[in-house]
Amino acid sequence: MAGLVDRMIRAAKLDVALYEEVEADVNATGQAMVVVVLSSVAAGIGSIGVPGRPGLIMGAIGALIAWFLWALVTYFIGTRVLPTEKTEADLGQLLRTIGFSSAPGVLRVLGIIPGLYGLIFFIANLWMLVAMVIAVRQALDYDSTFRAAMVCLIGWFIFMALSWFI
Repeated sequence: MAGLVDRMIRAAKLDVALYEEVEADVNATGQAMVVVVLSSVAAGIGSIGVPGRPGLIMGAIGALIAWFLWALVTYFIGTRVLPTEKTEADLGQLLRTIGFSSAPGVLRVLGIIPGLYGLIFFIANLWMLVAMVIAVRQALDYDSTFRAAMVCLIGWFIFMALSWFI
């Protein structure tokens, strides 16, 4: 467990070496899944006072499904639509790096503090977005942060469209 906590802290610190490490560690997929679930549960706890939020179990299940679909969409865009000559990745690499980019999301548990929900969620979500751009850049072996951000942006639009239909 100490290894997971250390990795989560390094992921939250935006440690590029951590993202390279989990990209290469095929045994880290389970850890990445745990990070996604912890982040989701933290969001559920942090939004207890907010009407209309999904319960902890449904939120965690939804987060796992979204994590997989997001990684799949990102993989397709990054390797088929916007690859570089150095791009070499598989779905597992994106699942691991994107999963760990959810690490800052555990701070959303602090949203339970009256009056801080909006601020905490804004900061944590922005932090996770930055971490995801780094995760995608490393997983897809991009030299350009801008290219990774474009993959994330295009993926977000596709993901939102899919979510709307579902």
